[in-house]
Amino acid sequence: MTVEPEGKELVITRVLPAPRELVFKAWSEVEHLKQWWGPKGFKIHVAQWDFRPGGIFHYNMQSPDGHRMWGKFVYQEIVAYEKIVWVNSFSDEAGHIVRAPFSDLIPLEIRNTVTFSEINGSTTMTLCSGPINATEAERSFFEGMFESMQEGFGGTFDQLETYLAQRDDE
Repeated sequence: MTVEPEGKELVITRVLPAPRELVFKAWSEVEHLKQWWGPKGFKIHVAQWDFRPGGIFHYNMQSPDGHRMWGKFVYQEIVAYEKIVWVNSFSDEAGHIVRAPFSDLIPLEIRNTVTFSEINGSTTMTLCSGPINATEAERSFFEGMFESMQEGFGGTFDQLETYLAQRDDE
């Protein structure tokens, strides 16, 4: 079952100087994903990886000072080299959905769609994110965080771009 986001969505587009197959691989293979996903300076530790519709990516992010936050993707749809759809949540170590440690108004579930298209060897990657099963207050808070989320994803996608440049031989 696919659930569509409610309200306004965050949309971020980035053109990456890498072929679409390599960009997709960076998202779809855990050894690649853990090299660039998350805030700058954080290390990703993978607890569970099952890249298929209905599968789960359960991980924790460790800050440079040792603080850990858990997160979880539940994949909904995967079209090789074209699209990945997942619901993202904060979680506990057991994988149960929990509130974000920094705000009670962050929606519990965010539906994300990332699409990939290639032109002349470069890949246009577009991420669309929106809350699902959210209260009006949560939707409003999410929409108020767009600028902050653009900065956060900008840093994460900078890491992806650097990682892809290092993997150019594949």
